[in-house]
Amino acid sequence: MIDRKKCIAVIGGSQPTSKEAELAEEVGRQLAKQDAILVCGGLGGVMEAACKGSSSEDGITIGILPGDNRQTANPYIQIPIVTGIGYARNVAVVKSAQAVIAIGGSYGTLTEIGHALQSNIPVIGLNTWVISKNGQQDSSIIPAQNPAEAVKKALELAID
Repeated sequence: MIDRKKCIAVIGGSQPTSKEAELAEEVGRQLAKQDAILVCGGLGGVMEAACKGSSSEDGITIGILPGDNRQTANPYIQIPIVTGIGYARNVAVVKSAQAVIAIGGSYGTLTEIGHALQSNIPVIGLNTWVISKNGQQDSSIIPAQNPAEAVKKALELAID
């Protein structure tokens, strides 16, 4: 049987703050150092920063693209997957992963978090959404204080 590498999705906004971009780049580096495959939406922002970090450590990056053109992938994507399905590709991003690391983000990131949680895929959060239900904070998003902790938790909690 083949010993498969863990696939960890990194999700976040297309226009991150400089701090979020730094966090994403370090998450990418840490994933590569742990021999994990980085899966993302393949475009810019947090996705590009994470892929840049992974590439700097010779990591593997997969981008699941919303459109019909593989050329839209950020320059650090090694394996572009063209879908032509727009935002529906968010489901494919998280379902391709064994755990998700969310960094910052807007409503697209929130939808990915929802799809992951609905599928029992662990979500680790760095400077991202906090959710509540009926006025009570929901603890489904596992907080991390820094990129190394986020990667450690993602790899420990990754589903098979």
